[in-house]
Amino acid sequence: MPSLYIDGSWTAGSGGSAEVINPFDASVVETVDQAGPDDVERAVIAARTAFDTGPWRTTSAPERGALLRRVAELLVRDKEEIARTETLDTGKTLVESRIDVDDVTAVFRYYADLADKEAGRIVDTGQSNVLARVVHEPVGVCVLITPWNYPLLQLSWKVAPALAAGNTCVIKPSEVTPLTSILLVKLLEEAGVPRGVVNIVLGDGRSVGAPLTEHAAVDMVSFTGGLATGQAIIRASAATVKRVAVELGGKNPNIVFADTDLDLAADWALTAVFLHAGQVCSAGARLIVEDALHDDLVAEIGRRAERIRLGNGFDDKSESGPLVSAAHRAKIEDFVASAQAEGARLVVGGKRPDEPELQQGFFYRPTVFADVRRDMRVIREETFGPILTVERFSTEAEAIELGNDTEYGLAGAVWTADMGRAHRVAGALRHGTVWINDYHPYVPGAEWGGFKRSGNGRELGPTGLAEYQEHKHVWHNTAPAPARWFKG
Repeated sequence: MPSLYIDGSWTAGSGGSAEVINPFDASVVETVDQAGPDDVERAVIAARTAFDTGPWRTTSAPERGALLRRVAELLVRDKEEIARTETLDTGKTLVESRIDVDDVTAVFRYYADLADKEAGRIVDTGQSNVLARVVHEPVGVCVLITPWNYPLLQLSWKVAPALAAGNTCVIKPSEVTPLTSILLVKLLEEAGVPRGVVNIVLGDGRSVGAPLTEHAAVDMVSFTGGLATGQAIIRASAATVKRVAVELGGKNPNIVFADTDLDLAADWALTAVFLHAGQVCSAGARLIVEDALHDDLVAEIGRRAERIRLGNGFDDKSESGPLVSAAHRAKIEDFVASAQAEGARLVVGGKRPDEPELQQGFFYRPTVFADVRRDMRVIREETFGPILTVERFSTEAEAIELGNDTEYGLAGAVWTADMGRAHRVAGALRHGTVWINDYHPYVPGAEWGGFKRSGNGRELGPTGLAEYQEHKHVWHNTAPAPARWFKG
């Protein structure tokens, strides 16, 4: 079946084809079409036409919400197929993929409910003859560019609020993991989204992503991915003064005070960083531990990390899957080599697994480094893989200083039995999400996004809907009279 969806029809691309690779064994899962320049142009024009002349922008908010609710129902119906496809696409365990589908369903339900509850507000002008309203209108044509680590989830964070607000969109998933994005567009089609409102084009950033972000008919770009690409998108969007929302990753501190139970701290340190083989933008890759607990915690984490079971995502015994590609594994190996060259102490890992059944895939052992310095590359840069670095601190002030000593500001956590200290530290951390005695959970109703170079704008929550809305002030003088400002 053709892989591109443009102006209400599935079509083959003019840019050739590409193979989607299973990270577990490097086998070909599927061959998909790639968009050429003419496909990109047709997709943007379809979205532009649908916005300017089509019915979606003027469809009532309750009706838009009803369509999103139908999508949620279809996600429940097809949960197993979608989860299996996500595991084939990304390599993550089937348990994680099922959770992702549940989370996506919750996102569509949230914005289905919110669609008709953010209609605007009445403004008190102090004048009896004036009715002033602030109304919310859609931005227009939105380009939605999603990453390879959570392709389905990240797309839902963008497309659900974009549609709830009345926009049209062109979706550009990662060329590495496009399959569940295609499935979601099929569900949107089945749910009854009008022609041209949703389009999807496949291809890499240079041939597809860049023309989309530069196109004069595009009103907004929402991007989740790496810092360098995000910076390029911001620059490209400046020429036409597009609205831009970018989430660009993080280097996230997980701060543990000595009054935290050892078993609890070790368990959550592993979960924070090694979930989905560390390929999580909010991964707790920087473990920052108080001196009195440091040595025992490092030893316990090393013992447990060595026992993490790598394997096929479809094997119930697997606790972690592979990295997404050979190229990404090579980046991880480069980080490990640089850390060792700069003097970090390798506690565990730092190599590919030995098991014969894992040799065809892109696996890498969970890796822990201690005795690291703040100037090391492995501390400063986002590794986006199964690498944990452990730093130490003596005082609360030092813990906060370390936690904020990064150009990023996406997420972080603090672990302590002292709730006063917990909230002081959480309040001082310059990160968009801070967990206290927990790591990773989120809900659709709470905003997600980062400070500093982790990006701008927010996804999820009411603000996630507002990103896709223009706010118009309508002033109605109900009893107009001559102003008599000029006397002539």
